[in-house]
Amino acid sequence: MTPPLEHERCYRAVAGRDARFDGWFFTAVRTTGIYCRPSCPARTPKPSNVSFFSTAAAAQASGYRACRRCRPDASPGSPEWDVRADVVARAMRLLADGEVERTGVPGLARRLGYSERQLHRLLVAELGVGALALARAQRAQTARLLIETTELPMADVAFAAGFASIRQFNDTIREVFAATPTDLRHIPARAATGSPGELTLRLAARAPFTAEEVLLFLGAHAVPGLEEWDGATFSRVLDLPHGPGVVSLSPAPDGSAAVTARLRLSRLGDLGVAVSRCRRMLDLDADPVAVDDVLGADPALARLVAAAPGRRVPGSPDGPELAVRAVLGQQVSVAGARTLTARLLTAAGVPLPTPVGTLTHAFPRPETLAAADLTTVGLTGARRATVHALATALADGGLALDPGTDREEAGRALLAVRGVGPWTAALVALRGLADPDVWLPGDLALRRSLSAVGSTDAEAATRWRPWRSYAVMHLWALAAPSFFTRPATAVPLPLRPAAAPVPSERSA
Repeated sequence: MTPPLEHERCYRAVAGRDARFDGWFFTAVRTTGIYCRPSCPARTPKPSNVSFFSTAAAAQASGYRACRRCRPDASPGSPEWDVRADVVARAMRLLADGEVERTGVPGLARRLGYSERQLHRLLVAELGVGALALARAQRAQTARLLIETTELPMADVAFAAGFASIRQFNDTIREVFAATPTDLRHIPARAATGSPGELTLRLAARAPFTAEEVLLFLGAHAVPGLEEWDGATFSRVLDLPHGPGVVSLSPAPDGSAAVTARLRLSRLGDLGVAVSRCRRMLDLDADPVAVDDVLGADPALARLVAAAPGRRVPGSPDGPELAVRAVLGQQVSVAGARTLTARLLTAAGVPLPTPVGTLTHAFPRPETLAAADLTTVGLTGARRATVHALATALADGGLALDPGTDREEAGRALLAVRGVGPWTAALVALRGLADPDVWLPGDLALRRSLSAVGSTDAEAATRWRPWRSYAVMHLWALAAPSFFTRPATAVPLPLRPAAAPVPSERSA
């Protein structure tokens, strides 16, 4: 459980306008009735006039409205929910992924294995509000994006954002932003722009952040038909609740710690889910200062961290997809894995109604893949059996890999699938479940890098907690620099160039 917010510590962050704390907490000013980011440029209020909340929803529930100047609703999300593995953190990850919009609060509670009353009590005890208030705050943020980036009629915006009625939409916007929807449309947008049929958003991150590096890593693994990389922009198909969407991601043109996302959606109601999955894929809600403080203090990693501050762990927007791709990538190069995945996409993927550039298919869902004929993909019989067993476990609910998954439970369920070993299960946790504290046992590339920095695989398995996933990325970058940027700052360690990271485990 999160300890109570310390007034003095939070106030110091506000007085220093420290952007590192944006998203960690929100500052509410009693004399103005406004809540802000810690980094808000407005005049610092007196300590006696401020209160601090861990979520925007809690501030809203206490009667505060969002500041129009610092846009607290558009700040990076709290990294706390990625680090923690308890029920509240799992609930927050599912809320961000739109679970309440799909199945309601009863569905959220069922997914977590709790009753509605138990879940409500846990959320209120820690965050001050329940699931409905948290979902309402998310709807308000989605509505604001649609109001500012489209010319949609307000009725369409209301239902696309998840509101049950126009009246509920109008009341919420007035309460949260102290403005009518029409007023918001006439305010110059800072967070996003758009054109008919396309939404263009600015996805903020905490500095330091090098978007080019994350996008290059994703681009180096791009599967033809599903993903595309042109050297500057990474595009891919997203499997969203109401149909496939396409996102194109590129560094922010002003060089800030942000990514520009251009989205094409089957239904605008998927906007919130699409944004959440893009943020997870790019690891935008990480706390790079906390990570670098721990890893940079270790002599073995100090030079690597200094050369690449704020390095992220590129993830996947879809846990089941990543799991299947991890199995396909066992004992083959990255190029070989891309080829096999492209063949699987052709054999079982869902064709887009209209191709977008070279993007032609959505990745098959587990229920489709479990029944698919994969004889043309080029897999061994044992590997095909593993893919089918994995897809079946995902389809029948024996294995869950969504944002609300209990990570330890998912690891045990993965290892129960014949052909999935510790390396594959760890990779799924690292890139599919966004677990920040994963070590890949037996990875050959990591062993080479560990030898270069004077460490061993056994030692590293318990070293660098709770940020071992980020240590993995630094060591992979040392072994396979072509998958990462920063060639001018490469660390001159005695390590001969290596092939791309590949697993060492054998298929059972």
